[in-house]
Amino acid sequence: VPAKGKVAWDDNHVKMPHAVRETVTPRPHRPRQRASTQPLQMKSLCEHVYMRVLGFRIHGTLHIFKRAIPLLQRGRSASITLSHVQISCLLANAFFCTFPHRNASKPSAEYHSYPSINFSSLFGKPSHRKIQKLKAIMHYFRVVTDEGADKGRRGPSVFEAIYQNPAFCSLSRWFYSCREPLRKLHVTSEGNIEDQGADLLQVDFAAKVVGGGVLDSGLVQEEILFLLHPELIVSRLFTQELADNECLIVKGMQRFSLYEGYSDAFQWAGPYDSRVERDEWRRLKRRIVAIDALHFRDPKQQFHMNAIERELNKVRLWHQEPDIATGKWGCGAFNGDPQLKAVIQLMAAAKAGRGLAFFTFKDQKLESELRDVYHLLVSKGCTVGENLFFKASKTKMTEKTWI
Repeated sequence: VPAKGKVAWDDNHVKMPHAVRETVTPRPHRPRQRASTQPLQMKSLCEHVYMRVLGFRIHGTLHIFKRAIPLLQRGRSASITLSHVQISCLLANAFFCTFPHRNASKPSAEYHSYPSINFSSLFGKPSHRKIQKLKAIMHYFRVVTDEGADKGRRGPSVFEAIYQNPAFCSLSRWFYSCREPLRKLHVTSEGNIEDQGADLLQVDFAAKVVGGGVLDSGLVQEEILFLLHPELIVSRLFTQELADNECLIVKGMQRFSLYEGYSDAFQWAGPYDSRVERDEWRRLKRRIVAIDALHFRDPKQQFHMNAIERELNKVRLWHQEPDIATGKWGCGAFNGDPQLKAVIQLMAAAKAGRGLAFFTFKDQKLESELRDVYHLLVSKGCTVGENLFFKASKTKMTEKTWI
């Protein structure tokens, strides 16, 4: 938890804009691309917010952070607890592109295995997508800088990186010996994870670098999730690229916006009135887990046992969390098979003793198919290892023969 103490400038902590280093003075970032003068159709909003954000950045950086923020590095479990004021201060700095050493993306760059955090990419090459993203972000800043808003009534947010020892994954192979029966499954083509699944553990269909293209032109499930909950963007500041045996769980974040559409049809649709319950720390009872799926250039590769084992171990990382809201994780551009991914997630949920709410995103055919498969498996008394996984491995699982 950032508190009073020494400000660090090393490889294990976030290098803050106000940190002092004797030998190097970070140069201010100068974007290569000239910022567009094209009207963004939100002039009044920007004028209302801009000076407040600037003042908040200057005051907050100097007075809120007296200790460096540790990096969530690969190969170890760790967590960071931040107040919502601290998060908004960090995002204000990101908006003004003040984080040093975070603009280079070459393999030799210091932070090449971390996501970008400065907002410079959003200010160049204007597009409909970026305009809508900026509307969501500026709305967030308007809320958090509004005089009298919050005043400490919200509890902190926790960013927790979960690491599972690779030796455990390869030696125990929990899925072979698991005799847990399948848990409850709710599958629907209506609604979505962030609305109907708000009280459950929401699955972020993540990229290896959390947030994906949220600060550029990307605008699918993960990017939309980050725009609805802009506080998630701060995870890009300190979360290293996820390994196969790692995930990121975020607790206590607030949703700020409504939206319509998807990808090029995405539209910011106004403010969101959050009515989520709070825990004893006054944290909002909202949890999101970021897990990255494999990208299959050849879709048939996902039916190989090593690929299935990898995906099972990835989703196994949510084992201590509540019932899960998910969907076509790793499908779409990653070429995952929706039925296979659904069964993999159902197996991991059974091992954890958790129910699963599966949203097919208006795919009624998939909804019907998954219900039929689920009822078949339950009627035969299938368990995770004895029937699902063991029989699949014995038959040398191939495409469409994995049930």
